[in-house]
Amino acid sequence: MLSLLPRRTLSTRLASLPISPDPFRSRHSSTSQDPPQPHSAPYPVRTHNCGSLSAGDAGSRVILAGWILPERKGKHMSFFPLKDSFGTTQLIVNHTRPASLSEVPVESAVLIEGTVLLRPHSARRPGSTGDIDVQVDKCTLLNPASNLPFVPSNTHNLANDDLRARYRYLDLRRTALSNNLKKRSQVAHIVRNVLHEHDFVEVETPVLLRSSPEGAREFLVPTRTSKHTSNATAAGPLFYALQQSPQQPKQLLICSGAVDKYFQIARCFRDEDGRKDRQPEFTQIDMEMAFVSWGNPKMSDAARSDTWRIGGSEVRQVVEHLIQKIWGAVEGIALPKGFKVMTYSEAMTRFGSDKPDTRYDLEIVDIARLLPAGVQTPFESETLEAIVVSATRHSEFIGASRACHDEALKRITLNKENAESWLSDAFPHLTAGVTNSDISVLNERLQLKAGDDIWITRRSRVLKGGSTALGRLRVHLAETAQARGEFTVPGAPHFLWVTEFPLFTRADEDKDFLAKGRWSSTHHPFTAPMWEDINAMYSGAVDSVRGQHYDLVLNGVEIGGGSVRVHDASMQDYIFTKILQLDEEEKAPFNHLLHALQCGAPPHGGIALGFDRLMALLCKTHSIRDVIAFPKTGSGTDLLFKSPAAVNQEVLGQYGIQPR
Repeated sequence: MLSLLPRRTLSTRLASLPISPDPFRSRHSSTSQDPPQPHSAPYPVRTHNCGSLSAGDAGSRVILAGWILPERKGKHMSFFPLKDSFGTTQLIVNHTRPASLSEVPVESAVLIEGTVLLRPHSARRPGSTGDIDVQVDKCTLLNPASNLPFVPSNTHNLANDDLRARYRYLDLRRTALSNNLKKRSQVAHIVRNVLHEHDFVEVETPVLLRSSPEGAREFLVPTRTSKHTSNATAAGPLFYALQQSPQQPKQLLICSGAVDKYFQIARCFRDEDGRKDRQPEFTQIDMEMAFVSWGNPKMSDAARSDTWRIGGSEVRQVVEHLIQKIWGAVEGIALPKGFKVMTYSEAMTRFGSDKPDTRYDLEIVDIARLLPAGVQTPFESETLEAIVVSATRHSEFIGASRACHDEALKRITLNKENAESWLSDAFPHLTAGVTNSDISVLNERLQLKAGDDIWITRRSRVLKGGSTALGRLRVHLAETAQARGEFTVPGAPHFLWVTEFPLFTRADEDKDFLAKGRWSSTHHPFTAPMWEDINAMYSGAVDSVRGQHYDLVLNGVEIGGGSVRVHDASMQDYIFTKILQLDEEEKAPFNHLLHALQCGAPPHGGIALGFDRLMALLCKTHSIRDVIAFPKTGSGTDLLFKSPAAVNQEVLGQYGIQPR
């Protein structure tokens, strides 16, 4: 025990530690033979944490434990921050004492005994412990810090990402990451409480499943078992697949009738390339409900596209209530009772994205529809669309517009010379019938003036994928304007439901490895078509079929997606066989689901909210790695646990696997 008492007292109290009469000098000077040792003996129990003391504790004797941070020296005393996961308390050590905390290595774990002092009014600071100091009487060095690759408390000089990932246990000592983990725990608690109030039942589902063509690449887990489920001996090694999501188990659970409303904070696994918002292992708030609606027969296609025209409204209501509770408790923000709704078609047409950020303007304009009827013929299968960056209405973006370059787009800066010819100059072969008078009318409708930028391009009228060229430009303009300090994104959260996605696609590169030129499901193969499009699906108009699929978007980030499921076994088999063209081997992993649907399965639907992405937004960080205790790197590796790693041939042989 290191003490601020006379050295004679120290010697008798530290008999278990191999130190000389001067505890600091002998341990830390160049003549020291024995480095400081961890304290492996009884010590007093702490009375408070480092974030709990206040002015009301003045005069109290306290015991604190934590990590000692760098000293700040005064004329007559020194000040040391003592930090734990709850907060920081400032310690005072008088220079008149024969021993000092100055000799204790920074980031060492210590136990402090002392008295709470009230600071002078002029020295008080905001924060839970900003009104007090603790004058130190005794200090026990619980475990000295040595060989630190970096100092986590030095937030002004952070180590690089790879070094911090390699020593994640040190990086987690930073207050920002510690607070993120606590906030994550708080939100998980809210989720469970709210869903229990809605009569949801938390059920754990299997993680080890069978490989199936559901859309994403899977992680395979070999097993030493040599028997198939049919009890036949396997010709080669057998594998489990880690769940991409609990999709099949949760549907089977609802089909069983045992649970009406299921939820789980589920671990999921996908063998995908790492990105800032993706990890090979991630967590989702998973939900499924029985007897969800299949839409409103009175809500036809004639209804506005900003209304919920599909089924699953019950899922929507639960999710909105859950999100409202989270934002109220964590952010202190009262969200609107109903989130805005937008169809996929509208989102792609107006914003060029299936997850649009609606916090700022810069909407896309279909120029072809603004031209006279006689010159619209060339645009029957494609369209001309543009983003206008006005020098007056969008002054915060005009600098970014001039700084951006995109070879797939044409940028025109309007001036007196090209005011009535800019469109013809850009696309002469498509606008042969357009007169200067037509362009003048177009300028009026677009409110164009000299100095404005016009970004223009052609695209197919058939919308595909998740973004268009102008949609990507729109995001780039906003990011560039922010980086230049010319635009600040509004702080209020913008939640948005995007609905009525195409049910099938050939424009998803992530699914090409499975589809191999065939149709693939935009969401997953269990998503139901809109009831209005069922006949079109059976008649072969696959590209026109819309799904009862809904995504929840926050500030341009997809934080959840779900759908009404197919509960008709024959319809599900038709989708597998006729549209996705799965062969019998590919269909085999779904046979149990098809049979469950035949056994009186109720109409059902659900959603999965990306817990990691949700927390990244709540914690105001750009990377989900900042809200996961032990994340993988951008390439999917783990520098701390050194995974993935090779396994020796003897172990591989036990699983019947031969190395390449």
